[in-house]
Amino acid sequence: MYYDDLPLWGFLGKVDKEGKADPSEYKYYLFKHLHFEIAYNKDRVIEINARTDSNALVDITEDKEVDVDFMYSVKWKETDIPFEKRMDKFQSSSLPHHLEIHWFSIINSCVTVLLLTGFLATILMRVLKNDFVKYAHDEEAADDQEESGWKYIHGDVFRYPKYKSLLAASLGSGSQLFTLTIFIFILALVGVFYPYNRGALFTALVVVYALTSGIAGYTAASFYCQLEGTNWVRNLLLTGGLFCGPLLLTFCFLNTVAIAYSATAALPFGTIVVIFLIWALVTSPLLVLGGIAGKNSKAEFQAPCRTTKYPREIPPLPWYRGTLPQMAMAGFLPFSAIYIELYYIFASVWGHRIYTIYSILFIVFIILIIVTAFITVALTYFQLAAEDHEWWWRSFLCGGSTGLFIYGYCLYYYYARSDMSGFMQTSFFFGYMACVCYGFFLMLGTVGFRAALFFVRHIYRSIKCE
Repeated sequence: MYYDDLPLWGFLGKVDKEGKADPSEYKYYLFKHLHFEIAYNKDRVIEINARTDSNALVDITEDKEVDVDFMYSVKWKETDIPFEKRMDKFQSSSLPHHLEIHWFSIINSCVTVLLLTGFLATILMRVLKNDFVKYAHDEEAADDQEESGWKYIHGDVFRYPKYKSLLAASLGSGSQLFTLTIFIFILALVGVFYPYNRGALFTALVVVYALTSGIAGYTAASFYCQLEGTNWVRNLLLTGGLFCGPLLLTFCFLNTVAIAYSATAALPFGTIVVIFLIWALVTSPLLVLGGIAGKNSKAEFQAPCRTTKYPREIPPLPWYRGTLPQMAMAGFLPFSAIYIELYYIFASVWGHRIYTIYSILFIVFIILIIVTAFITVALTYFQLAAEDHEWWWRSFLCGGSTGLFIYGYCLYYYYARSDMSGFMQTSFFFGYMACVCYGFFLMLGTVGFRAALFFVRHIYRSIKCE
């Protein structure tokens, strides 16, 4: 419950399990008397606690209607704590030992990042330098030598991928979600979100998502037109529905479940109408305007090499160079950099912890982006060196695979850390977390693809390709 914006929680009842092995023999009791203790300073409420009276119990073990008279009592007491400090007792995530864990995890992540980026940068710089020297030397020597390595596939590396409309739509949605995340972080760091008002964050998410949909339209349409796509209207519709579609279906299902259970988690009809109007009057027009601007931007796809007429056959590769093993490798490192922070976020969203240290979260987010970009670039290089030129989708999937790891963590959190049970709690948890992880997949996939595209352009621009 909330009282004057102060959160309070307690038990509604208790389960008597003493000496009973079989759950069907448990006894269930409901507390019918709550006692509130409220501390005040002049005309301000400073603290509130709720206690239950263990003598005022109602047995509700049998599944039948029971008449209960609920009661409460209140005791007021004066305190010297100033109004400014009334929130201090709730900030569990910024208690000294919790802060130590946060900073330890950040230092750990930073060391991982520095080692990884340093290691990859050194290897790639040395290997690429050797490659450049070798290729330059090969050109001076006889031309009839057999080429090998990534230079060998220069005629195929910029061949446009299959399903380019879907790739462009994914990049559009991912760019929008990335911008949305940055905006939310800026608002949080400036101090717009009052930590105990969850509605403010959700409202901000809906509004900022609506306002950034132009970015999705522009990115998707301009990239699609660069890949010489013709049906840009269908591409825009795909971009609009790629993230919103699954989210809408999940929401409809979960809201129906909440209504069936008569739960307060069900959104009222008025709110749904407002969200629909925002989508119809703000999101969709901005998406279309962005798409038209993207189509008319006339940006060229700057490929440093000419593409050959017929694609080269990809040599047979070992199993660990397949898409799924590469995704598993690519997702593990970024996930390991953020998983300690994930526990606190889950405890705040699905438990009654309160998360207040957005600055640490922002540092973790930056680390996540850097690691994702680097690991995707490294895997793309190894893929090209093995003469596999289908890197477009692979780089997107490898970048986004962290989202799948986060969903795997959801399973662990549900069974090991949370006390959730019942169809409604389970469906809400897995349904909404699936949407969040899907958003992460699109966003980090876009980061991975952009990094890989920048890298591939750079290395092929540095050699002479005939």
